[in-house]
Amino acid sequence: MTIALSDIQAAAARLTGRAVRTPLIESPALNERLGGRALIKAETLQRAGAFKFRGAYNRLSQLSQDERRRGVVAFSSGNHAQGVALAARLLDCPALIVMPSDSPAVKVEGTRGFGAQIQFYDRFTEDRVAIADQIAAERGCVVVPSYDDPHIIAGQGTVGLEIVEQARALDLDLDLVLSPVGGGGLIAGISTAVKALSPATAVWGAEPAGFDETRRSLASGRRETVDPQARSFCDALLTPTPGELTWPINQRNLAGVAAVTDAEVADAMRYAFSVLKLVIEPGGCVALAAALAGKINLKGKAAAIVCSGGNVDPALYARVLGGEI
Repeated sequence: MTIALSDIQAAAARLTGRAVRTPLIESPALNERLGGRALIKAETLQRAGAFKFRGAYNRLSQLSQDERRRGVVAFSSGNHAQGVALAARLLDCPALIVMPSDSPAVKVEGTRGFGAQIQFYDRFTEDRVAIADQIAAERGCVVVPSYDDPHIIAGQGTVGLEIVEQARALDLDLDLVLSPVGGGGLIAGISTAVKALSPATAVWGAEPAGFDETRRSLASGRRETVDPQARSFCDALLTPTPGELTWPINQRNLAGVAAVTDAEVADAMRYAFSVLKLVIEPGGCVALAAALAGKINLKGKAAAIVCSGGNVDPALYARVLGGEI
């Protein structure tokens, strides 16, 4: 199954008046640090604090009235959970979210605050997909995947659509777009929009070290999996393997993927706080971390860097700012 620019444009129409058209922010200090022109796509300012609302609303808005009545079930460590919960509230649709028991409290509270029911599971010993499928079978509700769904991918692709439009409004030809990668839905949507509208622009991904399955998959030519013993504080990006739908899109569209350590991500979070005045969660900061660590070279180039979410627990954030991570 392919995702076309027309699918992303249709999603943008559905999201008009619902999602925030987030700004593309330029910082002279960041430009000087990187030796190029870097603009931050601040999805931290999106509804529910992350890009995930885009795909969730695009998916749920296309449910039939009967499907909305029966409700939805989703699985997520937090940002997709909140996006689905908010979209469900706006569309008067019951929602149950299967969340890891170690999800950040701020994401759990946000999901509950939007009115969704939560069922916890152990991310290291239980299968979230199997749990969601069982709930859907028992309740007759619709499963809303976090990335492996064409409507989700199209919704996330509106980030790329906006980046190209906003760059053009600045009379700027982008050499690169950098984005975090988890299951691959965000970057699959972004890359589809960018490659359709600006074919010369290279799209690069960034992943946490140990969870760099897309980077390794690009090298091997097949979907790789994560070592079960791998750990990272980038909770939003801890997927076991690239998605079935997202992988062929990303294999076709991506110029490459960089892996960043937790220490490099923490450095980027501190930089975003002190210099850019942005609060970014670990998973949302990996693309910026890759640029700041020199793993994706922006010298002499124009780039858009997606900071995909800002839902970070205050206690963890305090540890990051204090240099404990």
